[in-house]
Amino acid sequence: MKKLCWGLGIAAALFFALASFATPAAAQFSKLPGYVQEELKAIGPGFQKDIRTTIPATSRLFEPLLKAAPKDGVIVTKNVSYGSDAQQVIDIYQPVELKNAPILIFMHGGAYVAGAKDSGEVSGNIGYWFARQGMLAFNIEYRLAPASHWPGAVEDLSSVIQWVKAHAAQYGGDPGRIWLMGHSAGATHVATYIFDKALQPRDGPGVLGAILVSGRYRLDYDPKDPNGKNMQAYFGTDPKLYADRSAINHINDGVKLPVFLAVTEYDNPGLDVSGAEMLAALCKRDGACPRFIRQEYHNHISEMAAFNTQDELLGRQILDFMKRGR
Repeated sequence: MKKLCWGLGIAAALFFALASFATPAAAQFSKLPGYVQEELKAIGPGFQKDIRTTIPATSRLFEPLLKAAPKDGVIVTKNVSYGSDAQQVIDIYQPVELKNAPILIFMHGGAYVAGAKDSGEVSGNIGYWFARQGMLAFNIEYRLAPASHWPGAVEDLSSVIQWVKAHAAQYGGDPGRIWLMGHSAGATHVATYIFDKALQPRDGPGVLGAILVSGRYRLDYDPKDPNGKNMQAYFGTDPKLYADRSAINHINDGVKLPVFLAVTEYDNPGLDVSGAEMLAALCKRDGACPRFIRQEYHNHISEMAAFNTQDELLGRQILDFMKRGR
């Protein structure tokens, strides 16, 4: 009965969130070129069935849009080291004549074993878009599995935050106004950092809040999951360790930061459910639900590839979240 009630709680929270955001999501999607809309709608229902095919197909669909996207007025400084490893580098997206601006640190996905801070046009578009809105943006590269195991990526995120605090002012940023954003595996790492007090510096997380986009927040190996082995490559193969390494089990550990949760209509297998479960858990913890959005017609890749295109729904919601702090 307890499991049934918990499941109904997740469903109720998800229904409320979908009802709140369905209309504006469609309105923004409709601003994309017609052929992109049609291709995404065609890919969508089958996205989860063959992500090895649908992920690159989605990326290719957005590449021309992102190549033509506005990038003027943004100074990009690439591969700045924050550690001794070759993967411990960041790209900095700095608007011209920026002073005391809020900061966004973005952590890419890649199923714990892949991905890049600037893969073709995708990921770099995140930095460009937020810089064009007047923010100082940092795209992180970090150590990947299997060479680096848990909690290596979270340790790298912590190191980046300390580096940004020490150096942001010289790029026009305000080190007292840092926001974190992660997608997919990156969202898992960001969630682990903001919730698990044991993985934070002694003086706390040092950020104002976090945007978690389509992450995995509870660990459970499923042989049918196409990324199950990749999850094990980072978190280990011993299921006895999974409870403590699951971000959702640490939401009561430390400082309660504002959180924005996002999923898509056609997400990677299980990540939509994971986002809904995190939503329900935070609603229950706080007695009030955090901001949540499901992007209509989008899939796990297009939700991020749409940044710096005509579809600004998620970006505008994030800016409002930062402005209001909720």
